[in-house]
Amino acid sequence: MQRIVITGGSSTIATAIRPRLAREGREIVLLDVVPPRDAVRSGETFAEVSVLEPAPLAEALAGADLVVHLAGHPDGLEWADILRLNVDGTQKCLEAAHSVGVQRVLLASSNHAVGYNRAQDLAGVPVPAPRPDSYYGVGKVALEALGSLFADRFGMTIVSARIGSFFDEPRAGRPLATWVSPGDIARLVEAVAVLDEPGHRIVWGMSRNFPGWFDLSEGLAIGFSPSDDSLAWAEAHGVIDSVPSGDVYEGGEMIDEGYPLHD
Repeated sequence: MQRIVITGGSSTIATAIRPRLAREGREIVLLDVVPPRDAVRSGETFAEVSVLEPAPLAEALAGADLVVHLAGHPDGLEWADILRLNVDGTQKCLEAAHSVGVQRVLLASSNHAVGYNRAQDLAGVPVPAPRPDSYYGVGKVALEALGSLFADRFGMTIVSARIGSFFDEPRAGRPLATWVSPGDIARLVEAVAVLDEPGHRIVWGMSRNFPGWFDLSEGLAIGFSPSDDSLAWAEAHGVIDSVPSGDVYEGGEMIDEGYPLHD
């Protein structure tokens, strides 16, 4: 029986990918501090566990073939929230996973870890160096650093996915370039679930989008081949020209002077 544990199991992403991950011979364990919005199905279990509580967290992760770490503040501005939930929560999750012998972890990073790169400069750069556009982005850079540390120190297999704009379908404007579909996030989970090569890797958590801002080669190298594409949707909705030019910051509104670093 394969066991996949998802922290932040009641989150928007977890809710969307759960049915796509369900299959015979697999147990999906959802961990969160609030119950899931959708009823727990056959093959799933839910436990009210915080990533900030090491002992119950380690107990819940024991026996996992893969931990998908989605827990954290999705768009918090306060530094204290980022530090406590996104940074300390990631450290505790990795520490707990290592303590019970879990080898594979998928970490939810973000494109905002590199948001101060211009879109036109990303072409042909599989793993851009960190250029966070916000406190949120700084927290994701720290998450990636923690993944690197635990992979190097303990020989774990850890993938940090720089996730883009997560919606059921694309939207006009910048999300045409940064969209990631629920189906492609599920494909990423499946790829990491069978990855046996120790080390830390950073991949784009993106679909195959128009106009191709992102080099997807690192994901392809671990078996993550996204299938969904924003181009057909943009053509059908007549918004093909709404994508900003490549001479814009990839992080979008996060880099605007009016976007505050804190509340």
